[in-house]
Amino acid sequence: MKNQEVKLIALAVVASTAFIACNPLNKMVKRQGEVNYELTPNPVEMHGDSIAISINGSFPEKYFNKKVSAKVTPVIVYGENAVEFTAFNLKGEDSEAEGTVINYEKGGSFSHTAKIPYAEGMEVATVELRATGMYKTKTKDLEPRKAADGTIITPKLVMSADKAIIGADQFKKFTLEDNNVEIHYLVNNSVVRGSEMNDADIKDLKAKMKAYKEDVKMEFNSMVIDAYASPEGEISKNDNLANERAESASKAIMNLFKSAKIETTTDFAKLTGKGEDWGGFKTLMNESDIKDKELIIRVLETYSDLNKREEEIKNLAATYTEVAKKILPQLRRSQVNVIMKHHNLTDDEIKVLVDSKIDSLDAEQMLYAATLYTDDAKKESIYKSFVTKFPQDWRGPNNIGYLYVGQNKIADAKAEFDKAAGLAATNAVVNNNLGVCARLNGDLDGAMAYYEKASGAGKEVGPNKGIINIIKGDYASAVSNYSGDKSFNAALANLLNGNNAVAAIIDGSADKDEAAAYYLKAIAGARGGDKDMLVNNLKSAISKDAGLKAKAKTDAEFIKFREDAEFQAAVN
Repeated sequence: MKNQEVKLIALAVVASTAFIACNPLNKMVKRQGEVNYELTPNPVEMHGDSIAISINGSFPEKYFNKKVSAKVTPVIVYGENAVEFTAFNLKGEDSEAEGTVINYEKGGSFSHTAKIPYAEGMEVATVELRATGMYKTKTKDLEPRKAADGTIITPKLVMSADKAIIGADQFKKFTLEDNNVEIHYLVNNSVVRGSEMNDADIKDLKAKMKAYKEDVKMEFNSMVIDAYASPEGEISKNDNLANERAESASKAIMNLFKSAKIETTTDFAKLTGKGEDWGGFKTLMNESDIKDKELIIRVLETYSDLNKREEEIKNLAATYTEVAKKILPQLRRSQVNVIMKHHNLTDDEIKVLVDSKIDSLDAEQMLYAATLYTDDAKKESIYKSFVTKFPQDWRGPNNIGYLYVGQNKIADAKAEFDKAAGLAATNAVVNNNLGVCARLNGDLDGAMAYYEKASGAGKEVGPNKGIINIIKGDYASAVSNYSGDKSFNAALANLLNGNNAVAAIIDGSADKDEAAAYYLKAIAGARGGDKDMLVNNLKSAISKDAGLKAKAKTDAEFIKFREDAEFQAAVN
């Protein structure tokens, strides 16, 4: 914004009568109101690890004396400290000094950018311009003039929400096993022949039924039957025939259950008559060694009329005896899948074994066992047993490290993740976790390098990158990495990237009731000029964390509202 109070600084070429009693400077002092300049941003802002400013200004025509020069130094003043930005110089056309030339007749403009490292304490500061005017051999320091307030440090609100990833178990409560049998029929017949019930696949099914009687972890879950007719009969008859074959196959298999004295539910069997099997015919033909099979398939595919197609199939069966003997009989069938469910150990059974015989658990059972406890010491004990039994599995040391991250034992966590990396150096989960340790140890570049190798590890990687993006001031990348994530940091990234509508992100997050969440919404209100949003959320934030009252009083985010009665009531 334009600061009329400091236009005199415009920049040090303007001298007061106290500076030197000379006509060129006196004339410039009288016309100082015609000088325009702007320091942005105002208040100044911290991004990454620094504060950057930009100064732009202009002089009117016949203003800047040809022999005058000036040195202008922006300075941030906080407490008893003052840090200088890089200075800049201006000069008239005939001045021998270095600097940007300002034309006397036409006037001119100037611009300057500068950056300094941010230091603690700069959040309560002012930026002033300190100028020295020069005319011939004489110099004079002018009074410092305030140019901006400082400093917005909202990026420092980023939460240390780095997320390590556990090496997940592949434990399944149960597994399903398919037991496929196939029953074949004579042409135009749906009777299950005795010979079919003596085939090897049926004998295998009977053996499973016998084993079931001795295995309490096994149950028969369901039966699915798809029945077909070979595509050489009438369509309507084949449809009915397929349904009849499904029924007969179901009856035959259910008789086996009855003989084995195995009870099933009323909805155990699911029957589907598929009609004539043109697709199966085509597949078997392609797989056969029948002469001219390509021609046969091509001819049949030319007929879209199903009745005509059936007529041609009959003709083919009569002409090519191999088709009738090798292909069509295989299509007169019921495909039966008896699905068995094998139950794993129950949670209670696993817990008993954890305390009595943990070595009897397999890898997935042992890792799953750790998820049944909330006590970190118990989890760690299980993971250490896992390491002993399965020393080549990276998940053991990785998961111990995961526990240590949650306990803020970062050095111990890194040691475990290094062990995991020794077993699986390219593993995405391990690289993510090494990145977490690096970031928490202050190595942002090292952490990002690990995260780049963690693609596919999980949804945690993007937000972990986002933390680094915010710290480095790359808010567009942070927003991208928080895409789809609802969290305080996701909202902060959006706010810093220019989106004030962050309430929905915060309110949909697990952080919504945190004092910091309300404080961030108050900042969003201030930036959007919504005083009610500012005041109401600030009150909520302070009610949850009284320490935010003092912060709000000096926070440059609220500088425009400092004199507002409602704001004052909220912070006092």
